[in-house]
Amino acid sequence: MRRIATICIALLLAFTVTHKTFAQDAAKPKELSKVQEDARPPAPPIHYYRLEFVIQELDANGKPVNSRSYSTAVTTDRSDRSDSNGSIRTGSKIPIITGSYGAAAGTEKAETQFQYLDVGVHIDTRSVHEFDGQLALHLDAQISSLAETPSTTGNTDPVIRQNSWDSSVLIPIGKPTVVFGSDALENKGRMQLLVTATLLQ
Repeated sequence: MRRIATICIALLLAFTVTHKTFAQDAAKPKELSKVQEDARPPAPPIHYYRLEFVIQELDANGKPVNSRSYSTAVTTDRSDRSDSNGSIRTGSKIPIITGSYGAAAGTEKAETQFQYLDVGVHIDTRSVHEFDGQLALHLDAQISSLAETPSTTGNTDPVIRQNSWDSSVLIPIGKPTVVFGSDALENKGRMQLLVTATLLQ
């Protein structure tokens, strides 16, 4: 009888030790996770910037003959997982004659059909973040306008000139920076896009 009691006490002690060890092992992943969270670097501060875009047309000597300015505000906050951070749209719709209808044997007035083309400036920014004291972002710029040179084919429809850039850029803060540029097709001039990033907060 005494031997049975001894065996029962030994089994009870073994169960208690095993349960305690299991509970400690189960708590270890939580403790490890907390240590890993504490070891993570703090999130970078969120800043807001004002971006000023200047589109310049240069003559053959490199002197500006025309410029247009556009501005928007962006943030380095990417917690919302939104890909787009800023967008600028400005321009006009140019009517292009595509045909006519309603004139049968010249007995009634023909109605003209039009198709409209968007002409102007489209600028999109995304993935804005600070890098080594500068502002990094992905920039997509599309600039279109009516060409001054008439069509050589005798067609009366307007000629549209277009410039399009899509690239990641790195901008010094507070300093106007030429990020895109291209030669003009109809003359010896040039077009370029300058961006200035100013810290707001």
